[in-house]
Amino acid sequence: MTNKIKRHCKLSFLGFSLSLCILILTSCMESQKDHLTPIFDGETLTGWHTLGGEATYRVENGEIIGTTVANTPNTFLATDSTYTDFILELDFKTDSVSNSGVQIRSNSHAWYRDGIVHGYQVEIDPSARAWSGGIYDEKRRKWLHPLESNPAAQKAYKPNDWNHFRIEAIGDTLKTWLNGVPASHLVDEMTHEGFIALQVHSIGKRGKPGVDIKWKNIELITDNLEQYSQPSPLPAIITKNQLTFQDKREGWQMLWDGETAEGWRGAKLEEFPEEGWKIENGELSVLASGGAESAAGGDIVTKAYYADFEVKVDFKITEGANSGIKYYVDTELNKGEGSSIGLEFQILDDERHPDAKLGNHEGSRTVGSLYDLIKADTKKHMNAIGAWNTAHIISKDNQVEHWLNGVKVLAYERGSEAFSKLVEESKYKDWPNFGQLEKGNILLQDHGDLVSFKNIKIKTYEQTK
Repeated sequence: MTNKIKRHCKLSFLGFSLSLCILILTSCMESQKDHLTPIFDGETLTGWHTLGGEATYRVENGEIIGTTVANTPNTFLATDSTYTDFILELDFKTDSVSNSGVQIRSNSHAWYRDGIVHGYQVEIDPSARAWSGGIYDEKRRKWLHPLESNPAAQKAYKPNDWNHFRIEAIGDTLKTWLNGVPASHLVDEMTHEGFIALQVHSIGKRGKPGVDIKWKNIELITDNLEQYSQPSPLPAIITKNQLTFQDKREGWQMLWDGETAEGWRGAKLEEFPEEGWKIENGELSVLASGGAESAAGGDIVTKAYYADFEVKVDFKITEGANSGIKYYVDTELNKGEGSSIGLEFQILDDERHPDAKLGNHEGSRTVGSLYDLIKADTKKHMNAIGAWNTAHIISKDNQVEHWLNGVKVLAYERGSEAFSKLVEESKYKDWPNFGQLEKGNILLQDHGDLVSFKNIKIKTYEQTK
C-alpha cells in the first residue's frame, strides 16, 4: 500500500472515530436530559399566568419574552401548577442592566401583603456585581446565598448572550448551577411548595422601558430525583439557627445558639431548668405536662436585659397548645405560682383552646394578640398545627408592633393613656408599672403544652427618648 493510500485511510479512520465520538457524546447528553419534561410548550403561555405588575409577556420563536414597563412593580409569569421537589433547567438572556430572576417554591396569598409574590428567587444579575445564580428571598428575608465568595460562578455569566440555569429543590436543599458552574448551595426549611415564575423587575425612575428578558427550553422533572440529582462541591449555607447574609448586614444576633442553653435560665432559677425543656435537632421545646401554667420546668428567660429591640422567633404548636413570648419581663415581680410578669405575644391554638374566647377584651388572648389587652387583627394567618410560624416583635421608643408570619397584626404605644386604660381593665392592674419597664428579660413560656422554638434572633437599638 502506498504512503498516500495509507495516509488517506488513516485520515478516514480518524474522521470516522471523531464522528463516532461526537455521535456518542451527543447521544449521552441527550440521554441525560431525556428525563426532563417541558413546562413551556414553545408556542403559547398555556399553563402560566401573570402576577404583580403590568410588564408584558409574549411568545416568539420558541421563547418567552418579558418586556419592562415604567411605573409598575415587579411582574411575574407564574406556573398554574405548584411544585415541591424538582430539578429545573432553562435558558435565559437579558441585556447588560436588566435585573431579573426565576422564582421557585413561591406563592401569592391574599393574607400576605395583599397577594404579593414572595419566595425563593434564583437571581439573574447582569451588573458588575455578577450574582446570577445566587438565591434571594423575594419580599421576605432578602439575600440568603449571594455570590460574593464564589468568583467562579460570577465569571460564568455570559453578557448579552444565552445562559443556562440548573436548579435543584429537593427537601430543604436548594442548589443552582450557572452554565455548568456551581453557584449556590442552600439549606433552608421555610418553604416546601410553590409555583415557578419568571420575573420582569420593576425599573424605577432610571430604568429603561421596552427592554426584553427572554427564557426558553424550560424543562422540569419531579420523579426519581435521587437518580438525577448532582452533588455540589460548594459548602452549604445553612440558615437554621444561623444568621443569614441579610441578618448580618442589618445587625441581628442569635438569641439562642441552637444547641445549648447558653444565655438562658429558668425565670425563677439561677440556671436552665433540669427538666421540662428539651434541646434536640436544633429545636428548643417545652414539654407537655398537663396544660398548667409554669408548673413543670417553668418559664425560661434570657440572662440579658433588653430595652429597644426587635426579636424574631419561629414557633410550632401542637393541637390545643398554649404558650407565649413575653418581653420587658421582671422576674422579681412574681416569685409565687404561675408565669413571670411581662407583656406577651400570645401563642395559641385558637380553634381548640378555650382561652381564645376569653380575655378582658374579647379575642385578646388569641394568637398574636397582646395577651389580655389587645386583640390581633382577625385577618392574621396561622399555619397548620405542626407547621412553623414566625413571631416578630418590634419595640422602639415605646412604639410596639406584633407581626405574625410577615404581617403586622397589632400596634400600640407603651405608657400611653390608651395603654394605661387597657392595663387598668385587665388582669395586670395590680402589678406595679406593668409593661412600662425601661428594659427587661425576654421569656418563653411553659404553659404545660408541647411547643417548639427555633431561629431565635434579636436586633437592638439605642434609645432616643
